[in-house]
Amino acid sequence: MRRIEELDPARDFAEIYRLMGAFEFPWDMSQSLSFALFRTFAVPSIGALLASTGEFLTHPQKRYDDTVLILDAVVEHGLDSPEGRAAVRRMNRMHAAYDIADDDLRYVLATFVVMPIRWIDAFGWRRLTEVERIASANYYRALGRRMGIRGVPETWQGFARYLDGYERTRFGFDAGGRDVAEATLALLATFPPNQMLPARLVRRLSLAVMDPPLLEAFGFAQPGPVVRAMVRGGLRARGRVVRLLPPRRRPYHARQWPQIRSYPHGYRVDRLGTFPAARVTR
Repeated sequence: MRRIEELDPARDFAEIYRLMGAFEFPWDMSQSLSFALFRTFAVPSIGALLASTGEFLTHPQKRYDDTVLILDAVVEHGLDSPEGRAAVRRMNRMHAAYDIADDDLRYVLATFVVMPIRWIDAFGWRRLTEVERIASANYYRALGRRMGIRGVPETWQGFARYLDGYERTRFGFDAGGRDVAEATLALLATFPPNQMLPARLVRRLSLAVMDPPLLEAFGFAQPGPVVRAMVRGGLRARGRVVRLLPPRRRPYHARQWPQIRSYPHGYRVDRLGTFPAARVTR
C-alpha cells in the first residue's frame, strides 16, 4: 500500500496494477475477473460466438487457463516486455480469427476495469484508492491500444458508464451463452477448495454472487434473499479477516493459482490458445 501511494497513476499505472494483483488483492482479483467472464457470456453476440467455437464447452479448463495466463503475462512482465508483447500478439491473433465488433471488445475491456473495483469495494479487506482506480483504467487503456480497440473510455468512471449502458441494451438470453455459463459454473466446482463441496452447492453459491440482471439474461432462477445475504456476508467477513493479516511479502501471480491446471509441464505464452496442448517449457 505504501509503495502504491508513492507512484503516479498517469505514469506508473502498470506497476500499480501489478502490485494490486500480486500483493494487495490477489484472491479478490481472481474472483472478480472470474465472475467478470460470466457477464461477457450474457451478451448474445459474445456468448453465441464462444459457444460456436466449442472450446468453452469441451475444454473449459484450458480456455480459462489460457485467458488467465495470457493476461497475467502482460501484468507480471509489463506491456512492453518481450513476454508482454508476445502475449498481446497471441491474443490479437486469436481475436483476428473471428468477426468481433469493436463495441464487444470495449465491453470486455470494461469488465476487467469495473468488476474488480466493484468486487473489492464490496468484499475486499479495504476499498480501492483513487490512485488504484485511475491506474486500473490507464492500464486497460494501454492494453486496449495494443489490441487496436477504438473508442476506449478515458477514465474508470467512463468505463463504468460504458459497461452499465452496454448491459442495459445488450444483455439477453442466448442458448449458446447459457451453455458456456453452465460449463464455467461446472468448472468452478472443480477449483480448490470448491471441490470439497457438492457441485450443486458450489453452483448455488456462485449464482448468489451474481446480480439479478445477469441471472435474468441467462434464465437462471434468482437466489432467495437469505442465501444471497449469507454468501455476500461471508465474503465481507473474509475481507475483515484478511485485514488482520500481515502484508504479503512475496508476489502471488495468476500463474501460481491452484486452479490453473492445463500445463503441468510448463507453457510458452506464444503457444497458448492452440490445440492440441503442447508440452513446452516456460
